[in-house]
Amino acid sequence: MKVFAFVAMAALAGARAPGCTQIDDRMPPIPLEKYTDAQKHAVRELAIERQRPVYGPFVPLLRSPDLMLATKAMGDYLRAKTVLPPRIAELAVLIVCREWTQQVGWQMHYPLAMQAGLRRDIAEAIADGRRPAQLAPDEQAAYELSVEVLRNKRVSDDTYRLAVAAFGERGVVELLGLNGYYVLLATVMNGARTAPATAALEPLRRFPD
Repeated sequence: MKVFAFVAMAALAGARAPGCTQIDDRMPPIPLEKYTDAQKHAVRELAIERQRPVYGPFVPLLRSPDLMLATKAMGDYLRAKTVLPPRIAELAVLIVCREWTQQVGWQMHYPLAMQAGLRRDIAEAIADGRRPAQLAPDEQAAYELSVEVLRNKRVSDDTYRLAVAAFGERGVVELLGLNGYYVLLATVMNGARTAPATAALEPLRRFPD
C-alpha cells in the first residue's frame, strides 16, 4: 500500500464524530500536508504492525516519530509476547487508566478487558475507585502490585511475594513494565489533552469530585 493511503487513513482516524470538539485537544491529528518524511514512515510502520492508522496516544506521539516507534515497539511486546494472561494485563491497564483518569485509554481497553474475561463488576469497581470484591488469586496479586507501585511508588515485601508466586519473576517484571508503559501513554495523553473518540462518553469521574 502506498504511503499516501496510510496517511489518508490517519486523517480519517483523527476525525471527530458530530458534536465532538477538539477545542481542548492540544495536539490534534496533524494535517497531511504538514507530515514530514519521518512522520510518514512512522505512520506506515504503525499501520503495517497494528493494522490501523494513527490513534489514541500515537496522535500526540507522532510529533516525535522515533519516540512513537520506540513506544510502539514496547507496546507490541506487551501485547503479543508477555507471559501475563490477557485478563491480568487488561486489569492492570484499567487500574492505570483509573489512577490517571485517562478516558482515551479506558474507552479503548474496557471492551478488551471484557473480551479477555475480566468480570464486569471488577471493572466497574475500578472505575469507581473501589477495591473490587472477590478477586481471583492472580487478580488480587496483580491488583495489589499495580495499586501499590502507582500510588506508593514502591511495592511491599508481602505484595511482591504474592506477585512472584502468581506470575514468577519474569511476570512480575512484565507487570511492572506494563504499568510503566501505560503510565507513559497516560502522561502523554493527559498532557496533550488527547480527545476521546467519543467525547460525550467519559466513564471515569474525575478526582477529586
